[in-house]
Amino acid sequence: MPDPNPAALEFLHSRRSRPAKTLGLPIPNQEELIPILSAGARTPDHGKLEPWRFIVLEDAALRRLSNLVVSRGSTLEKSESDIEKARLQFANADLAVAVVEIQKTSEKVPGIEQTYSAGAVCLSLLNAALASGWGANWLSGWASHDRGFVEVGLGLKENERVAGFIHLGTETSIPPERPRPNLDEITSWMSA
Repeated sequence: MPDPNPAALEFLHSRRSRPAKTLGLPIPNQEELIPILSAGARTPDHGKLEPWRFIVLEDAALRRLSNLVVSRGSTLEKSESDIEKARLQFANADLAVAVVEIQKTSEKVPGIEQTYSAGAVCLSLLNAALASGWGANWLSGWASHDRGFVEVGLGLKENERVAGFIHLGTETSIPPERPRPNLDEITSWMSA
């Protein structure tokens, strides 16, 4: 007989990301962030490769990245609206964690499984922040996929890429519930 954890299941059924633009101060301090990072790192990891790492982005780093978005966006000939949206992701943030995927050579674990693991870290980190009472949101965007931005801004190596930026803070407004998938439309049952 299983030993259920109704509180955990209720949390998963009711969890809701908070839009990054609605997150404000206060933010978790280092002592409060360590358990969230630890929970995020407890994710499925085939082969124990740890194909991911964290970069905690604080005030000065976020401002620097917002400026870099503008210069990279201009170089890439992005539209003004695309540049501004990406700039605000960093300029309006008080704390974010970059989850960096690290592709590691492995005969046993294909690259796609390492990518899945990095994505699982993003969701685990997001849920750990929410479970800790903070507002949180998982963002990416064009800058996170631009080699010039991630190499200059974050110091990423050739075998690394951003899986996501997890923004954390205090929610300033509660977003309305959004429509959820219809399970009948996305689920099939196979018994033979």
